Amino acid sequence: MAVNTSQNYTSSVNDAATSPLLHELQLGEQLNDCIQQTRRADFSLMLAMLAEDVREHSQFYLPQAQALSEKDTSNKALRKQFQLPETAPLALQNMDEIASFNQVEAVLANDLASIRLANALTPKPLAFRDNKHHIASDVIANTSVYCQTKLAQATQQNRQTVAQKPTTPDENSELSLLNHELPLNVEGWLNGIEKSLVQAPLVN
Repeated sequence: MAVNTSQNYTSSVNDAATSPLLHELQLGEQLNDCIQQTRRADFSLMLAMLAEDVREHSQFYLPQAQALSEKDTSNKALRKQFQLPETAPLALQNMDEIASFNQVEAVLANDLASIRLANALTPKPLAFRDNKHHIASDVIANTSVYCQTKLAQATQQNRQTVAQKPTTPDENSELSLLNHELPLNVEGWLNGIEKSLVQAPLVN
């Protein structure tokens, strides 16, 4: 038994010569053997051979938690994760969606639960129109003819811009009756002023 102990002690010393002892795990069970066999000198020597900086000991090298990956917390990703329906649109995308508001039969049958369920599964638009520039027809009817014509001209220009097909207004159309930018011949205007000054009688 003493031979094996001395061999283990010799091997630990040889290991310390090749690689420094940083923590107790490198000694294996030799510290326990020294305590059981009351070999205080060997026990003190092994502790002295450990690294002086306690920060190098194994108990200070705890397993590090893996960095949390950045999760997509957008509204669309969260709704997909929790299996939620899409958000209710603000307005109708096309006129065909008006048919989804045909709920007369369910109301007559007093089947309000079906209406709430259908709205929860496929939320209906909150309004028919989402356009802050829209003016109600009754408001336009109470304005002057000039204001209505000007609004029609602005609407036509917007449509031309969207279609990217610029056209000149017809002279006989109502849009041509509005004030528009006139061409200015600056050179001719100055010549006219000069002639009027030359032809004017001298003032004593």
